[in-house]
Amino acid sequence: MLASHSILIPCLSQVCSLGASFEDDLDGYADGACPALELWLTKLEDYLTSHSPAEVLQRAVDRGLTLACASSQGGLLLSQGAARQEAWSQFQRRLDLLAELAVPVLVVTPDFLGPFTQTDLERSLVSLRQAGELASHRRVRLALEFQSRGTFLTNLETAAGFVQSVNHPSVGLCLDTFHFATGPSKTEDLAWVSTQNLFHVQISDVADRPRELATDADRILPGEGDFALQPVLAHLRQMGYTGCVSLELLNPQFWQIPPQSLGEIGMTSLRIALGQASGGTATRR
Repeated sequence: MLASHSILIPCLSQVCSLGASFEDDLDGYADGACPALELWLTKLEDYLTSHSPAEVLQRAVDRGLTLACASSQGGLLLSQGAARQEAWSQFQRRLDLLAELAVPVLVVTPDFLGPFTQTDLERSLVSLRQAGELASHRRVRLALEFQSRGTFLTNLETAAGFVQSVNHPSVGLCLDTFHFATGPSKTEDLAWVSTQNLFHVQISDVADRPRELATDADRILPGEGDFALQPVLAHLRQMGYTGCVSLELLNPQFWQIPPQSLGEIGMTSLRIALGQASGGTATRR
């Protein structure tokens, strides 16, 4: 019974306002009453060329923002040679940074973009297990985000089975409703997620677009499109998930909106979707 009352934490990803400055993101989202932030790593890294991690932490504390997650790290599963060395060097630098900022979750994207072999599958399992071990030493958990347009790890069931095979406590799942709705995942696949393996959730919607043709640029506010989001959110509550549900809009139209307005619009939309506010559909300004 208690699980039905679990609180889903609304969160905003910095990718929603990719064209704005790092500082404007934090200030604008906080002004919109956002409690938690999903860091966009390239934006963070650009900011740190002229600022310190301590300044990032202090600004977040001053604005009442929890640094809940960071996105995203690729190139870990299949890369070889110089490409692997570069990806893993970047990964370890980022782990050190996230440890310094006390960010508990890093989203990892698979790199299955073309044909693959059984050897590739075995290598990717070993690689993700190694990545999880490195992350555990920094108290960071890795959330594997299945990609609906890839050639493997395109759906929730496969991703959950893959994570189970990795068998490392620091490796779990990121459930992105865009990839859930536009790929081969089914509502029944939600049975594969639990409080033990679900580390992060990202939410968006798409309207008037065939799922086969939908791209990241089509992402819009939850509740304004055609995705059946409520069964997903109801399942999260029922199973007792108490983590973040992060608004992730890789849509250039939203990048034109000032972060403060985006924060207000995004948080209104999120709270309505999560059942934490009443009202009509949030509208863009």
